[in-house]
Amino acid sequence: MLTVYTPTYNRAYRLPDLYQSLLRQTNQNFRWLVLDDGSTDNTRELVQSWIDDNKIDITYYFHENKGKQETVNRAHTMITTELNTCLDSDDYFLNDAVEVILNEWSKIDSKKIAGIVGLDIYSDKNIVGSKFPDNIEFLRFSDFKKYKIYGDKKFIFKTDIIRNYKYPTIKKEKFPAPGYIYRLIDQNYLLKLINEPLCVVEYLEDGISKNKFNQLRKNPNSFIFYRRERIRLANNKTDLLKNYFHLIYSCFYAKVNPFNINAPSLIILAVFPFSLAYFVYLELSKKKGVK
Repeated sequence: MLTVYTPTYNRAYRLPDLYQSLLRQTNQNFRWLVLDDGSTDNTRELVQSWIDDNKIDITYYFHENKGKQETVNRAHTMITTELNTCLDSDDYFLNDAVEVILNEWSKIDSKKIAGIVGLDIYSDKNIVGSKFPDNIEFLRFSDFKKYKIYGDKKFIFKTDIIRNYKYPTIKKEKFPAPGYIYRLIDQNYLLKLINEPLCVVEYLEDGISKNKFNQLRKNPNSFIFYRRERIRLANNKTDLLKNYFHLIYSCFYAKVNPFNINAPSLIILAVFPFSLAYFVYLELSKKKGVK
């Protein structure tokens, strides 16, 4: 029923906690797909030892380093189960996570539901961000902010749906925005919300979540693509202006003239001073060693 897939890069030291959490699952109706994004540590040997132990169904796949989102694209083409979810190498499942996911999915009979969203928690059991409103059962990802839902959540998608959406490939860059395809799915589908914790998360110093501004500096054209897409999908003026603001300072990093990006000049003029000020702030922060 479910594939749990893990994109990983030089995280052999973190994978044992994840593996042990999968061994503890009260429902073993799942597969674990480990996608090694060019690791140079002992990830291959470690995962092979678990495959040899034959305690759970594991598939290992290696490719040269391409970045997380291209690795996720690959995962979606390989998965054959009805459902799938991404479990990062620095996270692990609660003991009943698979059971909760499959039980919730068995109650859904609408073709308009793309998947389930549950809660992430920290190791101290505090919820990451907020819970879902008690009076809302179905929602689009793009409406989370409207209902004051914030913080990372655990997404489980129907494979036949999510494999139709892909992260872009941008030359010499690694696309950094995991929410991009969620917003594309939003155009046609809803998500089932469950106020139950499924996953324990930890934000490591070398992880994507703690290095967003470094990701911006390394992948500015990817950020430009993402902000243009957010502008295209914006459903209110606030969201539109916010994404123009982010688009312009991304242009500075890509050395692109923001007045030559085929956007309304009046909007560019309106947000330009704020974007420039924020760009200067980011650069000064970098010089001070602030990430």
